Amino acid sequence: MAEWTEKDPIVSIRDVHKYFGDLQVLKGVSLDVMKGEVVCIIGPSGSGKSTLIRCVNALNDIQGGVIKVRGIDLTEPSLDKLALRKRVGMVFQQYNLFPHKTAMENIMMAPMLVLKEKEEDVRQRARELMKKVRLEGKEDAYPGELSGGQQQRVAIARSLAMSPDVMLFDEVTAALDPETVKEVLVTIKDLAQEGMTCILVTHEMGFAREIADHIYFTDNGVIVEHGPPATFFSEAKDPRTKEFLSQIL
Repeated sequence: MAEWTEKDPIVSIRDVHKYFGDLQVLKGVSLDVMKGEVVCIIGPSGSGKSTLIRCVNALNDIQGGVIKVRGIDLTEPSLDKLALRKRVGMVFQQYNLFPHKTAMENIMMAPMLVLKEKEEDVRQRARELMKKVRLEGKEDAYPGELSGGQQQRVAIARSLAMSPDVMLFDEVTAALDPETVKEVLVTIKDLAQEGMTCILVTHEMGFAREIADHIYFTDNGVIVEHGPPATFFSEAKDPRTKEFLSQIL
């Protein structure tokens, strides 16, 4: 197998099919993401968006096609899922923080338990990550003492603590109050501007227009249309894309 190079897609999705029982959720999806690129996936509920990105870190197995991350074939029976998830961080709609652990402890757990890193090294990185997500002074706060937006930023810091190559964001603002959405989006924008490869499933169209290098519109398990934001929103060609955009813009 040829070695992955930075000229290759960091995430390559080829003709991917996914079933849940008899229900086919992904019907031959293909897309590439280059290193440092920000890709937004939009579409109606049930169109397969979240399923697709859950396949990228092997939370969902696929029944056809190939997904590669930095050249690692996710369909290989010998796939080391732990090694994969070090490379691919994921932040969900629900924060999934441990309520009995402080913000710092939540961030430090995986590097210490999974990567077996030294506590003092992890603690220093966790402090830097708290600063990065604009939560200085909240290191000793428990999740119940934080707003939804603050908890989501701790969840982002927790994923970053594993030093991933790619970050996946699955509707990370969907459960937030409107006033806390912006602080989470600003955090993601900062990451993107620093060169982190990001794949986002989002309903935040203004944000997608601002941050994305490329936008994919999915419906009924297929990619209907895609393009850069400059043309995607103003020059959509497919009738289904036009209908969707007319309802949300």
